[in-house]
Amino acid sequence: MKNRILGADGPQVSALGLGCMGMSEFYSVTPESESESISVLHRALDLGVTFLDTADMYGKGENEKLVGRALSGGRRDQVVLATKFAIHRDPETDARVIRNDPAYIRSAVDASLARLGVDHIDLYYMHRRNPDVPVEESVGAMADLVRAGKVRYLGLSEVNAETLRAAHAVHPITALQSEYSLFTRDIEAEVLPAARGLGIGIVPYSPVGRGLLTGAITSLEGLAADDFRRTNPRFADGNLEANLKLVAELRAVAAESGHTPVQLALAWLLAQGPDIVPIPGTKRIKYLEENCAAADVELTPEQLARIEAAIPASAVSGARYAPDSARHVETR
Repeated sequence: MKNRILGADGPQVSALGLGCMGMSEFYSVTPESESESISVLHRALDLGVTFLDTADMYGKGENEKLVGRALSGGRRDQVVLATKFAIHRDPETDARVIRNDPAYIRSAVDASLARLGVDHIDLYYMHRRNPDVPVEESVGAMADLVRAGKVRYLGLSEVNAETLRAAHAVHPITALQSEYSLFTRDIEAEVLPAARGLGIGIVPYSPVGRGLLTGAITSLEGLAADDFRRTNPRFADGNLEANLKLVAELRAVAAESGHTPVQLALAWLLAQGPDIVPIPGTKRIKYLEENCAAADVELTPEQLARIEAAIPASAVSGARYAPDSARHVETR
């Protein structure tokens, strides 16, 4: 696995990380999921994946516990471990509130450290922004965690360029995690240039369009009843069919290149710059190995042009989030 430096002064990480969210929630979890997921995590480490991504809200804390169990037994030092705070879920109703206040940040980091079973977090993100709390106040509290040795580097997720600059003025921000893929290119206009100007690394989540760009999804029928994609606008009637036509074009390019559609989608992202470190998620070893192979795919300028022609930036149908989730994402 090739490596990249995350941010101007950040840690060295594998060119592709591993998003662990789906191991505990959102993409259907079965009784076998935990053992399978730990096998995937161990295989990822064996393949040279050194960048793991979780959050305190995934599985209401269960995902952090899962990652912690996978790293027990001497494997903690093999990874740059990232987690997030801010999305507080009511244990009874599951209602979500965005918390960015310093008191909450201090309690959240201690809870994450306990669940992960570690003495420090390598990269700590503010998962979502509450505009009622000045970002300078939130990042100031996060900086205190660095000084206390509980956190090594700071990150933000789904913020606009203005917020990014204000945060970075308080304490260096190492990474920005935002949705970015052939299907979601919003950050290219303002956020990406701002991050690059500040020396902030980009960590794209959902880099294969929540599975659409893999070419494996052809309808909703194969998705479990509790799979959140059933409520996602891009998978809704009409939108899904239109988006699958775009994927068919990508499949055609992939067939000619000898790679899979997911490998082309990931290789395209990696080709956008050395500061890009995607975190595709999976619960299956075969998909993990397919994803990791994308780090070795060198696309020619002609191939890059064909991929972008297959999926033009403005051609995707449907919003990336339903309205309730979209309200927590800063507008560009």
